[in-house]
Amino acid sequence: MTEKPKEKWYRKLRHKYRLVIMHDETYEEKLSFRLSRMNVFIALVSLSVFLIFITTYIIAFTPLREYIPGYTDIGLTKQVISLDRTADSLQRIFDQQQLYLTNINRIIEGYNELDDLPKTVGGTVSTSAYDTIRLKKSAQDSLLRMEFENAQYNLVNDPMGAPDNLRARRPIPNFFIPLKGTVTNHFNPGQNHFGIDIVAKSNEAIKATLDGTVVYADWTLDKGYVIGIIHSGNLFSVYKHNSVLLKKEGDLVRAGEAVAIIGETGELSTGPHLHFELWLNSSPVDPEVYITF
Repeated sequence: MTEKPKEKWYRKLRHKYRLVIMHDETYEEKLSFRLSRMNVFIALVSLSVFLIFITTYIIAFTPLREYIPGYTDIGLTKQVISLDRTADSLQRIFDQQQLYLTNINRIIEGYNELDDLPKTVGGTVSTSAYDTIRLKKSAQDSLLRMEFENAQYNLVNDPMGAPDNLRARRPIPNFFIPLKGTVTNHFNPGQNHFGIDIVAKSNEAIKATLDGTVVYADWTLDKGYVIGIIHSGNLFSVYKHNSVLLKKEGDLVRAGEAVAIIGETGELSTGPHLHFELWLNSSPVDPEVYITF
């Protein structure tokens, strides 16, 4: 008896098989499939390729990729750039406002204005560079300064600081008398007295001369308790030597509203009085030109 030759393995892949699904009790045939090893292999490979394709699509084109370690939102870079630009713009606005408030404080304390904020080192203002400056005044510089100062103080003759043809377009506001009393010392910029001194009874309330916003309310060694209010039209009023401040920085005040109590604080005070200053476009003007005391 001769043995049959063995069949090649790749030919066995084409052998047909039947997959039958039967009822467990009645053995009734419910469903049947004709399969071969080749068909099963092709089906498994096709299913694997389909799953790989679906997974790749989810990772590449849907927001679910953000939950996979190593992937991030492609729009995040645009948001970072936009936030960086916004922060830069806010920083410039903040620097401008800081320079404005710094100059107001320097004006109140009797110093010159700054064109720019000093550079900071470690979050503090560096003043070492200013201490090393040694400049000599020239004759031309002194003449220029004198000419500028004379022109600056001539604003007293024009209450609104504008030419005659523009003055009619800018109505002078109605100023409220900050304190009823006697003027004992008048406006004299030549002696660095940029306001007027008003003597009144003790505990008298000092009122805001116009509507505005308190931008300075603090103690200084020379002027004592000082409060400064910014008004519309580039007007700025200052009230010095107070005994008590009734408002703080950032408060909105109305004309005639009490902002302080008369006093004699500060080393430069010689008795209970109010030192009142009025500034227009960062230049001192005579309050008596605006207000009848």
